[in-house]
This record gives sequence, C-alpha cells and structure tokens, in this order.
Amino acid sequence: MALPVLAITLLVVLTLGYAAVCAANPFGRCHRCRGFGFAMKTDRKGRAKRGKHCRRCDGHGIRIRRGRHLWNLWARTYRNGTR
Repeated sequence: MALPVLAITLLVVLTLGYAAVCAANPFGRCHRCRGFGFAMKTDRKGRAKRGKHCRRCDGHGIRIRRGRHLWNLWARTYRNGTR
C-alpha cells in the first residue's frame, strides 16, 4: 500500500512543480536552435559561424512551454464560454 501512495504523491509533486515553472517562466529555450535563434554551422576551417534563421522560434530563441500553451487554450475556451 505504501508504494502506490508514494507514486501518487510523486506525480502530484511533479505536476505542481511543472505548473509553478509554467506560471513563473512561461517561455523556455527553443530545442531546435538551443536558444540562439539560428543554426550553428562551421566553415571549412572549423570555426563556428551563424547559420540559417530558426523557423520554429522565428529567430527569437524562445518558445512557449507545453503546459503554458495548454493553460492558454483552456483559459481562452473558458473565457469565450462564459460571455
């Protein structure tokens, strides 16, 4: 009986922790460009240089977190439904 209670408690703590992170910092680094806003390439000598503009984050280097995106969708639906 102690193992299921521990698992449920761990899931609740992780969920509430992620909700707190989404509320405090709704944006995270872009996974494709790693927060640079562009791809990193190397020239023939092996030196790093700027590559193409990142289309996923539109060159900003940040993206909205999944939890915050879901919260925004829920809030918009609730707001439109209670008018």
